Amino acid sequence: MKILNFGSLNIDYVYTLDHIVLPKETVSASQMQQFVGGKGLNQSVAIAKSGFPVCHAGCVGKDGAMLVDYMKSVGVNADYISVTDGSSGHAIIQLDKNGQNSILLFPGANDCITREYVDGVLKDFGAGDFLVLQNEINNLDYIIDRAFKKDMIIFLNPSPYNEKLKPDMYGKISYLILNEVELSGITGVSDIKKGLELLNNKYPDCKVIATLGEDGCIYSYKSETATQPAFDVRVVDTTAAGDTFMGYYISEIATGKSVVEALRTASKAAAITVSRKGAAPSIPFREETEAFDY
Repeated sequence: MKILNFGSLNIDYVYTLDHIVLPKETVSASQMQQFVGGKGLNQSVAIAKSGFPVCHAGCVGKDGAMLVDYMKSVGVNADYISVTDGSSGHAIIQLDKNGQNSILLFPGANDCITREYVDGVLKDFGAGDFLVLQNEINNLDYIIDRAFKKDMIIFLNPSPYNEKLKPDMYGKISYLILNEVELSGITGVSDIKKGLELLNNKYPDCKVIATLGEDGCIYSYKSETATQPAFDVRVVDTTAAGDTFMGYYISEIATGKSVVEALRTASKAAAITVSRKGAAPSIPFREETEAFDY
């Protein structure tokens, strides 16, 4: 069994400031830092740092060497990454004094994925292989359709939630990992329990995990449920917390761990991530996660 992540790669520009900028307001930042990021990259890094092999497919611009080099440095197989004309995707991230963030995305090369490229990558993967997806690339519906026909096990993080996410996609998804905003967007209800019930009824073959920040997470599939409280840490930066959780959860499931074990390990890794600044560099290695003293 192999893991393929077809996802975004971004250069993150992180601005530290007192509070998130309001409409018509001008605020001075106390610091600006540059990191590698993108939900796709972060999730691949989390899987690799957890100790499981992962291949990453996606596009970068001519300025994307730092993204590819970083992924290789932590053990991600970057052979499928394509270099295109123009600039790589990037994010403008506001980080306030409480560790909360606001993110503006420019897709750049992430919107340069062609169907021919998708077919060329997927020919090397088949039934039972894991496919990891987010909503920061184009042709997502085509990728899901092709992978579904190949009987791949599809994990989707529907973030950012927008009109590119079509209702007919979810019936092809094996695992849906999402936060309360995305859950509400898909179901039209704000109540977590009710939203999970609606998803379970409409997509009975899809396992759903709702990540709820300081309230932990909930797994729901048919009549089976499991919960995991969040670990109490000092929050420095929430960027990549969800990506870390997803990457570690996928790795745990790939190695045969139970849902309860996977939720716990993924939550520990996410807790470490929020206690540090940055996106991909804040994601812990397996040894750090196992040694986490909570």
